[in-house]
Amino acid sequence: MKILYHHRVASRDGQFVHIEAIIDALRQQGHEVIVVAPTISDATEFGDDGGWMSKLRHALPGFISELLEFGYSLYDFVQLLRAIKKHRPDVIYERYNLFLPSGIWAKQLFNLPLILEVNAPLYKERAAYGGVHLPMLAKWSELYTWRNADHLLPVTHVLADYLYQAGVRNNNVTVIANGIDPSQFNVTTHYDRLPDLAGKTVIGFVGFCREWHRLDLVVETIAEMRNPNLVLLIVGIGSVLDDLQQKARELNIERQLLIAGLVSREEMPKWLAQVDIALQPAVTPWCSPLKLIEYLATGKAVVAPDAPNIQELLVHESNALLFEEGDNQQMLAAIKRLVTEADLKADVQHQAVATIENRQLTWHQNAKKIVRRFQLLLQDKRGAIHHVAVKPNV
Repeated sequence: MKILYHHRVASRDGQFVHIEAIIDALRQQGHEVIVVAPTISDATEFGDDGGWMSKLRHALPGFISELLEFGYSLYDFVQLLRAIKKHRPDVIYERYNLFLPSGIWAKQLFNLPLILEVNAPLYKERAAYGGVHLPMLAKWSELYTWRNADHLLPVTHVLADYLYQAGVRNNNVTVIANGIDPSQFNVTTHYDRLPDLAGKTVIGFVGFCREWHRLDLVVETIAEMRNPNLVLLIVGIGSVLDDLQQKARELNIERQLLIAGLVSREEMPKWLAQVDIALQPAVTPWCSPLKLIEYLATGKAVVAPDAPNIQELLVHESNALLFEEGDNQQMLAAIKRLVTEADLKADVQHQAVATIENRQLTWHQNAKKIVRRFQLLLQDKRGAIHHVAVKPNV
């Protein structure tokens, strides 16, 4: 199958990990993938937020920035037309973005099946966190894109509910969670423990550290437990790191806090191999956290909130310990249980690994599901053409 992959992601972050992983999986399965996307994303390094384009958008007044976003769709539509005429793809696969109706325009013009991958209700998300300055245009672009795609792939059932509320039919939606590459994230590849972590029980956090993760409470708990072999490892960056280091100094546990900083995707499996207990302290309510699935694949004992989207993958005292969302004391109690109850920790780690196979949480399986959905859409299209062709004159 010849697949045109369409997206507007200019940063190299978790979004781009997903994009590259699906493209690689489709190509490994023998499909030709043509990519139409901002070329800026090819020039940035992992962790980059989009370079000069991102800086320009943040420097402009909000409504002008959003007009530029929508204006990009006109340029993007021309790029799609050129790619479709040149490569003659069978289908279009698009990663949904706000102010981006151009994929739907191309689909309608060329009568190509289009599957839309949806990772967030972006109108709601941006209105809540970043602000929306052209709400009517933003809302229209979201509903127009959702309602005119042939099939939609939200990453959680929670997110699927937003699609249903927007008028998308249930049979046009298939939930596919994020995945991992088992050749990179597994429990069989051996990595030596770092000298500072040898013989330690390591509590790990991966990602951008924010105040609401309450890692300061984790530092305090480590001090209270008076266990010199207990370490908090943070793989990431964030504005709270200086405060955490200061707190560790005040509590005389500087050696029990290790901050790795931002690491490359290639190095991430090595760092996860250092971790025994992995933290997901808070979660966006509709997301499928990539790091959570990487925790499972590498056999971590996960501590996470009992949010509905998290419960789509995790079961309390089976493949994780869950705490009531927002209850920091329950989170700390779960960490203490895993530190002190070795059998529980080992069982949770075993069940975590099994989750990947049981739930088919790999990019390879995701690509197979995407292709199968395209095959069904193409069959429906051929059937409709055949039906019209044989319809008798009245």
